[in-house]
Amino acid sequence: MQKSNILFTGVMPAFVTPFDENRALKRDAVKSLMDMEYQGGVKGFYINGATGEGTVLSAKLRMEMAEAAVEFNKGRGVLINHVGAPNFEDVKALALHSKDLGVDALSSLVPNYFSDCTDDEIVDYYSRLASYTDLPILVYATPLIHSDVVKLMGRLLEIPTVIGCKFTRWNYYELSRVKMLNDGNVNVINGPDEMFVSGLAMGADGGIGSTYNVLAERFVAVYDAYQKGDVVKAREIQYGINKIIYVILSHGKGNLVKSLKGTLTLMGYDAGDAAYPASQMDKADLAALKADLIAAGFEKCL
Repeated sequence: MQKSNILFTGVMPAFVTPFDENRALKRDAVKSLMDMEYQGGVKGFYINGATGEGTVLSAKLRMEMAEAAVEFNKGRGVLINHVGAPNFEDVKALALHSKDLGVDALSSLVPNYFSDCTDDEIVDYYSRLASYTDLPILVYATPLIHSDVVKLMGRLLEIPTVIGCKFTRWNYYELSRVKMLNDGNVNVINGPDEMFVSGLAMGADGGIGSTYNVLAERFVAVYDAYQKGDVVKAREIQYGINKIIYVILSHGKGNLVKSLKGTLTLMGYDAGDAAYPASQMDKADLAALKADLIAAGFEKCL
């Protein structure tokens, strides 16, 4: 019997990485944030990704984050560790570190963050990543893939431990075609927060998103309503979510992580600031963000 690749479902925040001005991990914040998210009904976390600022943090800090996440997770849900990095030696070190750590899967951006790679080079990259560990691998499919993503995913699924992808693209026809690969035995996770209900409608098994950090219970409500067949309710909740997402995107001077960490500050959680060279939100910035969040129906500002 063919093994199922559908390992991850439901709502999984793309977790922020809390650290101080010296890039020291705020371990207490990791625990309190995970506790809060689990109370909201999430199924686990995607750590050290773009929202976790993984690509601009040291391998050492990313390893510390993974260790803390495993410790505080305590088996309550799944942990997917993003190990992509501009330097492949860091990718290798992070993958090997994850091997016996207790995470449930690895993920990685395609290796063309700074320059284009051919499909052959991308396939070789994920094949080499898979050679370091037998953990399942989720491809991180973004607009950085400039070729036919469906054909590419078909090739990547031939790698035994590649189970699917985090689909952070805006073409839901593509998503549906990826989901039809391998007779449907492919784990497709929706990426764009604003279109979660659309991803579910086109076959996504769940969602991984940045704003799940502050809106977990609302995304869980979208997922639950959709699973019960109440598409109208799911869409209405999504519309409410999108009003708040618009506010978050409108602040932080184009840096989503800055706005997310600012929102967490307003909620009473010390997630630190966005990584340098991002400027930090001052009291006036936070006051403006708070006013707009409240006006959009976000009730968790202190």
